[in-house]
This record gives sequence, C-alpha cells and structure tokens, in this order.
Amino acid sequence: MRRAVYPGSFDPVTLGHLDIIGRAARLVDELIVGVLVNSAKTPLFSVEERVSMLAEVTKDIPNVRVEAFSGLSVDFAKECSARMIVRGLRAITDFEYELQMAQTNRIMAEDIDTLFLTTNLKYAYLSSTTVKEVAFYGGDISHFVPETVIGPVFRRMAERKQKGKF
Repeated sequence: MRRAVYPGSFDPVTLGHLDIIGRAARLVDELIVGVLVNSAKTPLFSVEERVSMLAEVTKDIPNVRVEAFSGLSVDFAKECSARMIVRGLRAITDFEYELQMAQTNRIMAEDIDTLFLTTNLKYAYLSSTTVKEVAFYGGDISHFVPETVIGPVFRRMAERKQKGKF
C-alpha cells in the first residue's frame, strides 16, 4: 500500500491545501492529513477544530483521513507506516526551507521520501496567515478557503477582536 502523510498546521485550511490534498490523494492509496499540535504557537483554531474542518472538507475523498499529531513529521510518518511525506511548494523561498527539511528527514528515516507538489498557480500567493489577516480586517475570504470555513474564521476573528488578541 502506498501511504503518505501531508503534515501542516492548517490554521485554517485553505483552497491551496485542498488542491494539494486532492492531487496527492490521486497518487497514493491512502493519504493521512496530519494536523500539527504546536504548543509554541497560538492558533486561531484548536487542533480538534482543525481536524474537524479538514475531515468535513475532505469527506468526499475516500482515501483521505485526518489525524492530529505532535512532534516531528518524520516520526508521524513512521507511526503511520507511511513511505512519503507530501509538501506543497508555492515559491522558491518555500523550496529552500522544504529541501532542508526533506534532507534532514532523509537522514532520520532513509526509507521515507518527500514528495513535493507545486501549487496550482491560482493559489501561489495563498497562505493561512494571509487568510487570517484579510479576515481580521473584514475582507472577502471566499476565494481563499472552503465555504464551510468562512463562518468559523469570521466568528473566531470577532472573538479575538473582543478580547484584543490577534
């Protein structure tokens, strides 16, 4: 079985993420979307909320499952018996960082390869950070995230504004 993991924070999931998920899912028998628990960051959504959102927006892709994880992506791949880690590349600046991570992972687990997928050009500019910034100022994020994510993003931004946190 060809199994891969696609790790990330997905805070929130974007149409760019979904593009990579859909394309990667066609290349493998099973794709596990790993939602990173990162205690060093203050995410917009809890890991449970991010897992739930991703499960909802990928429910029509039968060979995708979504799980939370903490720690190193390469260790998560090992735990899942995956032979590949999928990473999306938007720009050359992504490549430098991702190449370094892929090489490090290869040293740590020589039987796990990194599969780079270049983003669809219509999402090359897109990041979760961009989505949050546009939403914070009340902009239209409908071209950036799945429809089911729009309401939760704006509700969470409103909560953050009330508390004075962004």
